[in-house]
Amino acid sequence: MNTILFSKKKIKCPVQYESVPLNKRIEDLTFVVFDTETTGFRVGAEDRLLEIGAVKVEGYQVKENLTFQTFSNPHRLISQEIMSLTGIGSKDVEKAPDAGEAIHDFFTFIEGNKVDGVVGHYVSFDELVLKSELKRAGLQLQMPPCFETLNLIGYLSPSYDMRDLERYAQLFGTRLYPRHRALNDALMTAYLFVELLELLRDRQVDTWGELIRVSRGSER
Repeated sequence: MNTILFSKKKIKCPVQYESVPLNKRIEDLTFVVFDTETTGFRVGAEDRLLEIGAVKVEGYQVKENLTFQTFSNPHRLISQEIMSLTGIGSKDVEKAPDAGEAIHDFFTFIEGNKVDGVVGHYVSFDELVLKSELKRAGLQLQMPPCFETLNLIGYLSPSYDMRDLERYAQLFGTRLYPRHRALNDALMTAYLFVELLELLRDRQVDTWGELIRVSRGSER
């Protein structure tokens, strides 16, 4: 059984990553695609978490009815630039949980859905957000590798060299949502991800082990 907290100083993201058989087919896998919004890009310093959004993916299907969203109180002013970009203001977050509680709620969502792997677009930033917030609380996050859509795109189309999620969604013909809200970006990433999985299946990448291989970013 997965458990979120396993020591007083460490917190574990409750995914089944390490126990998944390498020959398990992608159609039988469960993912959670997530995104964060923050007060800025210096999340290792002064900037803080504002919102987490996530959606479940089963095999090649996005489960829009199985989503997660929470605001997080940053305990600092939100700049006009960020309010204009995200639409998130002080009234949205003033009664929201602290970052640690918001992350715990997110991990509870993951645990309840028996997730094999976590997915994101430019996901290293979102991982840094979680790690930085938990570090402020005196906790060390233990998280297995996430699946990065940019690496999958790099495997399928090495000539593409950009980061913008919306442009990739347009290129691959997947669903578009209003940008810079965590759940909307998670949904857009999820539909991009399943399209990439379909394209990978055409190249005989259809198992957990093969997905891990091509997601490492060194396969071109």
